Amino acid sequence: MVEQLIDTDKLKKIAEEVISREDVRLLIGYRKGTFGFRMRPAFVEEVSEVGELEFTPACVNNLATYLTNYERPPLPRGTTNDTRKVAVMVKGCDSRALLQQMVELAYKRDDVIILGIPCNGVIDPAKVDKRFPEAKGPGDVKREGDNFTFSADGKTETVPAAEVIADKCTRCRYPTPLVYDELLAPEVERFADDTYEDIAGLEKRGSDEKWAYWEEKFSRCVRCYGCRNVCPMCYCDECVLDRLSPQWMRRSVDISENTAYHISRAYHLAGRCIQCGECQRVCPMDIPIMEMNRKFYKDVAEFYEYEPGTDAEEKPLLSIFSVDDKEDFIL
Repeated sequence: MVEQLIDTDKLKKIAEEVISREDVRLLIGYRKGTFGFRMRPAFVEEVSEVGELEFTPACVNNLATYLTNYERPPLPRGTTNDTRKVAVMVKGCDSRALLQQMVELAYKRDDVIILGIPCNGVIDPAKVDKRFPEAKGPGDVKREGDNFTFSADGKTETVPAAEVIADKCTRCRYPTPLVYDELLAPEVERFADDTYEDIAGLEKRGSDEKWAYWEEKFSRCVRCYGCRNVCPMCYCDECVLDRLSPQWMRRSVDISENTAYHISRAYHLAGRCIQCGECQRVCPMDIPIMEMNRKFYKDVAEFYEYEPGTDAEEKPLLSIFSVDDKEDFIL
């Protein structure tokens, strides 16, 4: 039987202890959303705000994104950078983003306090919205055995987890955070393997078929940059795709520029993407962005035996060279 194991009282107690420390300026966690079955990021700066913190299967956001984007230059005039620690709540998949960010020296391990959340899976908001199109909420979601229980607007309904769980959770191999200072619940055993069945069909297609497939997908793109903005690994001070001098890409929303944008992002994330799936989750045009990212992820694993976000001592893939690297694929 799978149960949601997070003790809310324990979470709030630890959060209160953390935010009371003089060397901590902020705790990033989750609070209830205002509509439907949603949770939203919470930025807690005072002990009085700790009571709003929760963790449920609706906590889908990868909060690691905010560690590199919360306070970026230029700062408001007359202010200085606050160098105190930031605390953050992370699920197993999210913790891989922290590890990869630290491997890339985005910040030091001592700069963050990590509250680890062993996770039995989160919901897919899109699947839930289709199942409960009339729910206005705010609602509650609980994991009970092999089901999720949804409560909103005075109604409660139990749904098999398999029907509404996020796809990434069905292949998760790291349900327990790989790095943490405090673990908020007992460890969750690895419950899945990644067989890459979701991209097998794409790999079997010929070049013309692949181009036709992606041409249709990329033609939908409105260049909102939501995929880039939500990605925990897109934290460059200035994105090369935004530069005007030299201008690498026009702002035109057409198949040529859209294709260049998505392929550029995919290559930038090769050996860095930690498979959180946030890019595809926020895409308003339902572009299967993760199919491309997962193909790169698989190739990196096979060619270089490298898996990002799993080893704090490992160096970034594209900054290392080994004479033992496989070379059969080099023409």
